[in-house]
Amino acid sequence: MAGIDYVELNTLKDFYALMAASREVRARAVAAVLAGESIDPDIPASLANVLASLEGVPEEGGRKRLALDRGRTIGLDMGYEIDETRKDLFYLEEGEETFLEMLSDYHPGFDEFVAGGRELLGGADLRCLVTDRDGTVNNYCARYLTSIQSVYNAVFLSRFARKVESPVILTSAPLDGLVAISVNPEGAFHYAASKGRECLDRAGRLRRLAIPPEKQAAMDRLNEELARLTERPEYEKFTLIGSGLQFKFGQSTVARQDINTSIDPAESESFLAVLESLVAGLDPDARNFRMEDTGLDVEIILTVEADGEGLKDFDKGDGVKFLDDELGLNLAGGACLVCGDTGSDVPMLEAALTRSPDARAIFVTRNNDLRERVAGLTGSALVVPEPDMLVTILGTL
Repeated sequence: MAGIDYVELNTLKDFYALMAASREVRARAVAAVLAGESIDPDIPASLANVLASLEGVPEEGGRKRLALDRGRTIGLDMGYEIDETRKDLFYLEEGEETFLEMLSDYHPGFDEFVAGGRELLGGADLRCLVTDRDGTVNNYCARYLTSIQSVYNAVFLSRFARKVESPVILTSAPLDGLVAISVNPEGAFHYAASKGRECLDRAGRLRRLAIPPEKQAAMDRLNEELARLTERPEYEKFTLIGSGLQFKFGQSTVARQDINTSIDPAESESFLAVLESLVAGLDPDARNFRMEDTGLDVEIILTVEADGEGLKDFDKGDGVKFLDDELGLNLAGGACLVCGDTGSDVPMLEAALTRSPDARAIFVTRNNDLRERVAGLTGSALVVPEPDMLVTILGTL
């Protein structure tokens, strides 16, 4: 198969195309490592060219600068793309043992946290894994569509997936986007997206939680208005940072900031007010939508009827319950491991505990409030500060 040559990146389109090409190369590497086969020499050569191409983009003010269109340029943080490519090259060239030593040197407390995870999970008869992706089992990236999964990450996660009956990656991202940035072998995971409303199961079948026609009509109108709004020159930039603009199943996401604060805070707050006004105009009685602002993303979520609670937004706990019934996860039949990194992931753990009292949890966070919230739900929990620690716990258990 053809490798990747060095390319001079001039436009944002060039950048996206290069990262998409790296997905195919990484997938080949993962397949070879898991099969115990030697790595084709063109794979590290291709990744070296990817790295050189990324590092060759001119910097201005600490950011890589690429052209958009009509003479406009954009400054980008390419830290994730560069760092993960460097780590993949080191992993493939130096081997896993030396790679783990590198991670230990890079992350303070690495060995202690990994040992704690092995102690938590060691001996447990885990039937199921339900985990968030970004910030949990994948390092954060400034943009979703270029957060291509790294080789070492896919090897470690897929190795663990073979140990459990039902491994699930559950995110709020759209399904097609989640699949496009993953390099796990086909059938390694159930991919659940849109907070669990839709899922591509391990056999390649699409599963969806039905949405009432009137709710879908409201969602369609919202998406039309969001597309029209972000086509305006003053708002287009929000589609190019962080999560961008994502149309999901029963939910839409618009970025208003990224992890590097690329947008002036006042401008970000102003855009939030614009979105709030748009939603209020479409749904003045708040019958169809709930808004959730993370400070980075604005999630606009279709409401659902909850027993005895009236209307509520669909959360990841609802997704876990749907997937348990739809996929036959059999949470009640044994221990389940739930992994997350934000408050929006806590409902996954709460839902799992209602059906699997022996559920375990590993969360990735430095937030003390979240740490205490997780600890308050179960004594079988561990909090680590870095995704690489969790991935290593799973991959070397």
